Amino acid sequence: MFYGLNNFIKKVLPKRLFYRALIIVAAPVIILQLTISIVFFDSIWIKANKGMTRSLVSEIQTLVDVYSSNQSKDDIKKLTDLYKKNFDFVINIKTGEILPETRSDRRFSPMDRSLRREMKSGFSNNYWFDTVTYIDLVDLRIQTQNEVIQIFFPKEKIAPSSVRVFVLWLTVPSLVLILIAIVFLKNQTRPLVKLSKAAERFGKGEVVDDLRPSGALEIRKATYEFDRMMKRINRHLSQRSEMLSGISHDLRTPLTRLKLQLAMMEKKELAEKMTNDIDEMEKMLNDYLQYSKSQVEENSSKIDINFMLEEILRNYDKNRYELTSKDTIIIEGRKNLIKRCILNLISNGLSYGDQITIEIKKSMNWAIIIIEDNGPGIPKNEYSNVFKPFYRIDKSRGLNKSGVGLGLSIARDIIKSHGGNISLSESRFKGLQVKVSLPL
Repeated sequence: MFYGLNNFIKKVLPKRLFYRALIIVAAPVIILQLTISIVFFDSIWIKANKGMTRSLVSEIQTLVDVYSSNQSKDDIKKLTDLYKKNFDFVINIKTGEILPETRSDRRFSPMDRSLRREMKSGFSNNYWFDTVTYIDLVDLRIQTQNEVIQIFFPKEKIAPSSVRVFVLWLTVPSLVLILIAIVFLKNQTRPLVKLSKAAERFGKGEVVDDLRPSGALEIRKATYEFDRMMKRINRHLSQRSEMLSGISHDLRTPLTRLKLQLAMMEKKELAEKMTNDIDEMEKMLNDYLQYSKSQVEENSSKIDINFMLEEILRNYDKNRYELTSKDTIIIEGRKNLIKRCILNLISNGLSYGDQITIEIKKSMNWAIIIIEDNGPGIPKNEYSNVFKPFYRIDKSRGLNKSGVGLGLSIARDIIKSHGGNISLSESRFKGLQVKVSLPL
């Protein structure tokens, strides 16, 4: 029971910190307002209204009793004049009329309910009143034997006028306080929003150089520590790239000397085999270096995916690929990295298959690129393993293919760094299908 209630509350409550903090500030104020309003309305306003209505009905009862007695018309006229003068009544005597048949009193109005209750106890059902037709007056009619006594009196005699002032002073200051709280909460949550956006940008591999500590002391400290962590990670990535670049450069020199020595050997067949081994070692070094630089710093820009693919495919035989584009798609990202990712996937497909198909489409807020080949494919139980660095499936993808198993690893790192996703499945041609999703 409590678990279901907890899940329901989580679904109902807003997810953002600003709105949660606003609820924490505004909810007590609103609850306090409602409590005070209910207490005032129930304990003060209704009781005051009831007392005023009872006093008014007593005055009217006295007037009707005097009118119903055997008094002369002159005495009755003097009495009505006194009522007009002292009680602010307007009294009309209508001979030969009856009460209206339509009801004009409001069922859920506190003023009408109180007046109806008091009139019914004194006059049974021989009365009729209307509190709607006139803004400031109440039209009350009482049936006697042959006449109707019509009495007009101000509404303020049965409805305390202070209730409007009370509601006004209760709501306006509260609204002003809530608006002030909104302004302050907005200023307090803005540094957190900036910090989260900076973390998101850094997670995607973008350069974050505009982060400045601001806000409360705790938020400033979190921003400062995040900036230090970000600089340490960037320093580590730079040192790794520089180290691998140095290793690659140092290893190329002896490999070049070996190539020169092999070129002067008399045994050409052996020299050719050794040269091929050296070429493969150089390619491995290039792959290592490319993998280490997959997180290279690069500013984001607008990228036309359609134009980029056409530019990549110019270097390949037109008979070996088929490009299908349903929409013109422009995304925000690091152009060189995304180009390297797509180039790796296309080269991988053409290496293991004779032909590939490429489809570009848009789905909701995602740009989708699907690359399919007609090669030997990959077993389903190996889909997660092929994304591991240096992992190769020699049995299914060809023993004679060069490479060290970094193509898909680099592609996944690039796509993940842009907030996207890459997945593998079987293609229509019984080969491999690679599906790349990038946020628009």
